[in-house]
Parts: sequence; structure tokens; C-alpha cells
Amino acid sequence: MKQVSLLIIALVSTFGLMVNGQAGLPADATPGKCYAKCYIPDQWKTETERVLIKEAGTKKVAVAAKFETRTERVLVKEASTILKVTPAKYETRTERVLVKEASKRIQTYPAKYETRTERIKVSDATNKWVKQKDAMCSSENSDDCMVWCLVEVPAQYKTVTKQVVSEPAKTVEIDIPAEYKTVTKRVLVSPAKTEEIKVEAVYSNVPKRVQVAPATFNTIDIPAEYKTVSKRVLVKQGGMSEYREVVCAKYVTNDLVRQVQRALMAKGYSVGPARDDNILGKDTRAALIKYQKDNALPVGNMNKETMKHLGVPAKYWDK
Repeated sequence: MKQVSLLIIALVSTFGLMVNGQAGLPADATPGKCYAKCYIPDQWKTETERVLIKEAGTKKVAVAAKFETRTERVLVKEASTILKVTPAKYETRTERVLVKEASKRIQTYPAKYETRTERIKVSDATNKWVKQKDAMCSSENSDDCMVWCLVEVPAQYKTVTKQVVSEPAKTVEIDIPAEYKTVTKRVLVSPAKTEEIKVEAVYSNVPKRVQVAPATFNTIDIPAEYKTVSKRVLVKQGGMSEYREVVCAKYVTNDLVRQVQRALMAKGYSVGPARDDNILGKDTRAALIKYQKDNALPVGNMNKETMKHLGVPAKYWDK
């Protein structure tokens, strides 16, 4: 802590800061606050200005003749007439022609016979006496032993074959249908004829290039040419001329130095190989001064404007 305080005091002395009793101290100073005369860099602003590069003028431009393609109807062949011959038309037809008229004829059918077999009685049944030898007779004379018996004689038949008329003869009138034949013949449908046909004229569409407007010259206004130039303009001259509120030496603690180193590193400034070592050495001082110059801040000390700009929390420096 003692080393840090000595370095701060040396930094302040180097730039003529922390001057007690010096004329020109801020009249509105607050008790308990510390002030130092800082180097204030020149304040610049960028202005843009429109600069004339080339005066306005005119030039003549040739305008080519204008042509267009038009279609023209051209006669290719005159109208005419032709004779069209239409031949006679025939067709083949089939026709049924009578060959023989219908008629009648008498048809005689002879009688029909069939052979039949018939059994005819020749004699009726009768009775007759028949002499028979008695089987019980012992007489040697056979006549003594004869017995008369009345015997039934059956009727006698014979079979006769004869032809019998099964269907008598008859006469029938028969219809004979007319006779036809199919005849194929060529028949005229429409006679030959000659007709006159009109043939219309033939035209063709021919493209033709036609001049619509002649070649001319146009005068064209050429506007002046300008360019926008950016330049830096000095707004306020800088120098060791103003008192600004700074962090009092007793509040420049290790924690504050660490916060400043970390803020500088976060913004891309190198504080030396030891990085955030809590020591306000030459690398940290050089980085702080470069940051102040790059951002048009009061240069040469740990003023409160720089602390705010770095984003160092107020609890470390606003006492």
C-alpha cells in the first residue's frame, strides 16, 4: 500500500499536480476532494464538406435513326378458277329375283297294308265215346273187358296269315313355294359432273425495315460533380490549463489499481507482463495515459472522468 501511494505521488508530481497554495485553484472546490491541473488534449470534431470537383456543362450526343420492322402483305399468286370433274358414283346392291311362281300339285298316296296272323276255329268242341280196356278185367277175351268212356273232344283251330289294309289310299293337294335367287348388280348412285371452283389469291406477309425517325443530336446537361470531404476541426485548444477532480492519494488502494488494470485489459490495453498485479508501475501508467489520449480524456493522473469512462465501479474511487 505504501509503495502504491508513493507511485501515485510521483505521478502527480511529474505532471505538476496536487499543488497547494497555487494561484488559480478551482473556486468551487469541495472540502475533502482532491484536484489537480491536468493536461487537456485538444478537442476536435469531424466536419463534412461538399467540394466541387467538376463544373456543370453540356455535351452533344448523337441519336441514331430509329427503325422498326413492319409486316407488308404481298400478292404471291392471282385468284383463279379450276374445273373439278367428279366421276359418277356406283354402288353394288343385292336383289332377290323371282325365278318360279308358287303352285300346287296333286299327290296320290296308295293304300298301306300290314301282315296280320289270325287263329281260326276249324271245328267246335264235341263229345265222343271211346272204347277202352278195363284194367281190372281178367278175361282173356279183350272184348269182354272193354269199357265205353265218353271223352270230350276240344275245338280245333288253325293259324291263318293275311294282309290287312292299315291305311286306305288317299289324294293330297300340296303347295309348292315360289323360287327366288339373289342377284348382285352395280347401280348408279350419282352421275358424273363438272363444277367450276374459285381459287383465292395467295398472299405472303413480308417483314420490312422502315425508318421511323432520322438521326439527330441531343444536347445533354452534365451536372457538376461534387465529393464529400471529411476534415477534423479544432474545437478547443488543449494544454495544462484546467483543474479536474482526481482520486485522492489515500484512496488509491490495491483494489482500485486492480480494477483499473482489469478495465484497461478488457479494452485491449496491455498493462505489462504481470497483468493485474495491483502495482501502478510504468506499464500500467503508460497504458492509462494512452487510453486517456485515445479517448480525449484529461491526461496524466487518475482523474474521476477517466474512472467513469473505464467503467471502474464508483465504490473504489468515489469517496
